[in-house]
Amino acid sequence: MTRDDRGVTPQGEDFSAWYNELVTKAQLVDRGPAKGTMVIRPYGYRLWELLQSELDRRIKDTGHDNAYFPLLIPESYLSREAEHVEGFSPELAVVTHAGGKELEEPLIVRPTSETVVGEMMAKWISSHRDLPLLLNQWANVVRWELRPRMFLRTTEFLWQEGHTAHADEADAMRETMLALDMYTEVARDIAAIPVVPGEKTPGERFAGAKGTFTIEGMMRDGKALQAGTSHYMGTNFAKAFDIRYTSAAGRLELCHTTSWGMSTRMIGGVIMTHGDDKGLVLPPRLAPYQVVIVPIGRGEQGARTSEAARELAGRLRSAGVRAHVDDRDQLSPGFRFNDWELRGVPIRLELGPRELETGSALMARRLGEEGKQAITLADAPRLLPGILDDFQDFLLRRATEFRDAHTTVTDSWDAFATAVASGWALASHCGDPACEADIKAKTAATPRCVPLDGPPATSTCVHCDGGAAYGKRVIFGRAY
Repeated sequence: MTRDDRGVTPQGEDFSAWYNELVTKAQLVDRGPAKGTMVIRPYGYRLWELLQSELDRRIKDTGHDNAYFPLLIPESYLSREAEHVEGFSPELAVVTHAGGKELEEPLIVRPTSETVVGEMMAKWISSHRDLPLLLNQWANVVRWELRPRMFLRTTEFLWQEGHTAHADEADAMRETMLALDMYTEVARDIAAIPVVPGEKTPGERFAGAKGTFTIEGMMRDGKALQAGTSHYMGTNFAKAFDIRYTSAAGRLELCHTTSWGMSTRMIGGVIMTHGDDKGLVLPPRLAPYQVVIVPIGRGEQGARTSEAARELAGRLRSAGVRAHVDDRDQLSPGFRFNDWELRGVPIRLELGPRELETGSALMARRLGEEGKQAITLADAPRLLPGILDDFQDFLLRRATEFRDAHTTVTDSWDAFATAVASGWALASHCGDPACEADIKAKTAATPRCVPLDGPPATSTCVHCDGGAAYGKRVIFGRAY
């Protein structure tokens, strides 16, 4: 791995090289044969499965049903909502030939599913009794990326996309914020990423939306990562696809719709929030293996320690701990220790002949100053769940402290420019897209969001001295 002298995540230009090297060496992903695609390897896919299961449970618990919609969408569907198709046009992959013939109408490989879902909603909704209609889909989507980066921006990626229809704006907005709350909870409590929920400025909204809400996390190079978005679509798609219902009063009304999504980009967020110069650092609630046991010894001694390791792993699994025994005796213990550090396992237990004699194992945390500590084999299933919870809390606290230390509240343009070079600036803004564009041209920073619970704004824009538009300070930062 690329290293620096401080024993922390490489900064600046080294960060990109560190990330690209790490996702391959840690066996998370490999490059696919088509430009910009990725092969998610089993260790990386298990991360996604764990994240998916946590989010899917919350989605179902809040009354949504999973469905599946087609990969291929008729081109005319996208054309019905002009702003939507314009926003996606540069990223579209188009199928023009199939079955050996040119198609009468080209098909779009879905970049998102609002249009095909809208077509179905129009068929399924007729009365106020059909509302709200709460749907979710787990799927792959394709967006043609010019500068791909594994997990963060790839031509094809995995995600969930919620699509709902409501009788009025108030109910649709409750849904929009419910989805944002789910994303905030999963990012904070499962991925240990202290995201900031907020609203996008008009210039940063999703194509065709009336309001876009986001969770923004700070990575360890100070850049922002948009980790999930929730959109209030108003009646834009309802008008385009004729999604109407008969109200209790007998009037024909347009539905108000929402859409919201979180993707495999979150895995990139976990890597860049917690990783260091030794490799991955995985939050226990997302780690494929929370505890890895390394038996040490050869011959008869190795057989005894391996047997004891397997017995311990069974008891740990019964206690709800994802445990794995690394008994690759063709590899040295040191190699195996380093391999699991690289792959981010939260807790490593070393079990050699001396430890076996004393009924204990040596425990090493992935981070921390404790060094190796003895833990009794009898007590390990009782103690390790709490130790893992403490490690989860430590990662969230560390990431929060890092974010706060790299966030500057400022009314000065010079201080603003300095802040966004290595972190975030909280500043007043006029809301003018031309001013946003000028800020980006000068600093490469964009408005990430207007934080929902952010501090109040001063009266003038940090850049142009125009009147502050949002009543709150806006987070600006460079972003992925």
